[in-house]
Amino acid sequence: MEPTTTIRSYIEDYIRKQGYTLQYFADISGVNAGTLSAIIKGTRPIAMAQLDLITQGMKLEEGYFYEIYGAECFVESAPHWRRLEPFLQRCAELDKLECIHKVIQEVTDDRSYISELFEMAEGMLERGQTKAARMLYECVAECEKYQHSERLALCQYRIFTLSLGQDQHENLRAAVHFEPYINRLDEERQLDAIRELANTYSGLCYWDKVFQLAGELEQRVEFLEQYKKKKRGLDQQRTSKHPLFTYKSYAYLLMSNVWGERRDYQKALDQTAQYTNFEIEKPTSEDLIFIKRFQGWAEVNTYLYKLMLGDYDALNTYLDFIEDNDNETLLGLVKIMEAANLYNLNVDHALRRFNLYINMLFEDHYDESSYITQIKDDRYTKFWAELAFYQLSKERYEEGFRSLLTCLTSAHKIKDDSTIIYCVGLFEEYRAQATESVMLKYKSIIKEVYGRYAKKSNVSSNAL
Repeated sequence: MEPTTTIRSYIEDYIRKQGYTLQYFADISGVNAGTLSAIIKGTRPIAMAQLDLITQGMKLEEGYFYEIYGAECFVESAPHWRRLEPFLQRCAELDKLECIHKVIQEVTDDRSYISELFEMAEGMLERGQTKAARMLYECVAECEKYQHSERLALCQYRIFTLSLGQDQHENLRAAVHFEPYINRLDEERQLDAIRELANTYSGLCYWDKVFQLAGELEQRVEFLEQYKKKKRGLDQQRTSKHPLFTYKSYAYLLMSNVWGERRDYQKALDQTAQYTNFEIEKPTSEDLIFIKRFQGWAEVNTYLYKLMLGDYDALNTYLDFIEDNDNETLLGLVKIMEAANLYNLNVDHALRRFNLYINMLFEDHYDESSYITQIKDDRYTKFWAELAFYQLSKERYEEGFRSLLTCLTSAHKIKDDSTIIYCVGLFEEYRAQATESVMLKYKSIIKEVYGRYAKKSNVSSNAL
């Protein structure tokens, strides 16, 4: 199809080549014959619904004419929102992102459409059309980049959350870009934004940043609590995702996690009691759900921090809890292996108990629904790193190098350079002790995966 071909001429040519009458094609396409005649003559514009029916009648794939339609209706002529809206929506449904990109680059010269594009992006986000929504958010943000508007901040917030994935470098870039926009959001939405940002930095292991954001979250909740007390009795519509008290509890949970990552387990244990200190007069059913959730986290973390303080008696209770709570299993196994390596504990019985789960992890068949992507990937990588060290230190080289390779592959996928370097060092430390058969099995594979990172740990790639 030549670039100069119009949809009208293509329809007319198709009818002629097929030997159809106008009425016959009208019958098989479902478009009124009079309407079809006016479209071919160019006296009537083609509506999206009519275009889809005509395309189906010509036995072409859905959206076949969208690129030409976009050029004819929105680039070569002045666009009208009544026609633009259904076009963008259908492109989103069919994942024709290039058509959306070309059209919105043209129509944004007319800034009167910015509000409509933003509302459409919000609708697409709700329907799960995330790629198309992100394109519209980016378009709106570009048009408003010199304004200090809340809509600009909200666009940047949406772009930030839609940017998060497995690439840690990209996650960091998205977090740094978004952070200056937080204060332009409304006060309650700021809570969600800070929580999301703290989760992102948690996945990146930027613990000082997480602690800072947790402190900000606590302060903003306290400010809003005082404000709402003064406005008590007035109709106050909530814009935050969750009840207000949950954000303060989450701030304490973040602080506790940071103390745990800093290996100050006593402070982590002390902080744990704070995020179950609720002062709610008449809790709603939603409140009760979150209260139970935080109480569960406090219970498991109490066992955890006692274990990390060297209380071996807490291990079996902790194992019971993480077995009954699937959302905690992966993190629990990470911490058990950390404690085992820190205190030289024997946790073989725990590994046997969770053997099926660990095999599922090895096959990469684990539940993604319970974790924010980057946090889940970080925990997955840490588990294999800790397990590799545990097995190698017990001279189980076959299992140790298998775990090391799994850790290395995961770290490579998420671009976690520090863990890759750790794997290099661990391999070098134990390679001389492994049997020749184990080395032959794993040496070439490990070299291929991390050979290009060897210089970062002062290991010669030729030595691998």
